Amino acid sequence: MFEKLRIKEHMEVADANGRHVGTVDEVNDDKIKLTKSDSADEIHHFLSLDDVEKIDDNRIYLKAEARIPAGLGTNAAT
Repeated sequence: MFEKLRIKEHMEVADANGRHVGTVDEVNDDKIKLTKSDSADEIHHFLSLDDVEKIDDNRIYLKAEARIPAGLGTNAAT
């Protein structure tokens, strides 16, 4: 398990394949709040800390089975 204190504002969040999902806005309890700018619907989305596989440098990698909300990262409408 990682230390949630290592997660900082503006860190990149990537899926298990390294594709951009979002950018950290803040950590609230056991949830990572993502910035609205990475969202197709321009609202904040949240990821569970349980979905984090590892933290490497300034990037958070999610587990392969992590539920990524629609409209984020590679799921965002372009």
